[in-house]
Amino acid sequence: MNELITVLIIIASILLIAIVFIQNPKGGGLSSDFGAAHQIGGVQKTNDFIDKTTWSLAGIIAVLSIVMTLRTKSFQPAPQKEQVQTEQNQIQPDGGQQAPAN
Repeated sequence: MNELITVLIIIASILLIAIVFIQNPKGGGLSSDFGAAHQIGGVQKTNDFIDKTTWSLAGIIAVLSIVMTLRTKSFQPAPQKEQVQTEQNQIQPDGGQQAPAN
């Protein structure tokens, strides 16, 4: 499942990059290339589509990133090695010593 989410994030990221490259920072972009003066509302609709697509892809990436983070396992410390019982480890708190186990 995590692999599917990762692939979707990558695809959405590539599409977002392409959409951003299509946009013109001064407001022209794709709409000014394909829009003609005789089209009524054509340019505005193209700008709206590109703007909505940009925000949608950004939202998809954000949501999928959060989902993937929540799906990953939380940090678990490495298992501790068992302590080897030696005569030094067998000293009792009252100062006495246990007899070694045979």
